[in-house]
Amino acid sequence: MARVCQITGKTTQSGHRVSHSNIKTKRKFYPNLQYKRFWLEEEKRWVELRVTPKGMKTINKLGLMAAMKQAKELGYIA
Repeated sequence: MARVCQITGKTTQSGHRVSHSNIKTKRKFYPNLQYKRFWLEEEKRWVELRVTPKGMKTINKLGLMAAMKQAKELGYIA
């Protein structure tokens, strides 16, 4: 499974590890993904999403259905 937030679409980024002597080697920056269960009131069931803390804040602000609809429009949820 790819490391992608299902609400915000944040993915792994690449960069450099820089030593004291300024030698650069490739490294990856991973998003802070958490498995979190949310209660979907419209369907009366739990939904488990893999989201970042920013995604959780988005869900708290907009509501779960609105956040999922927005993510689907942007192509983050299949």
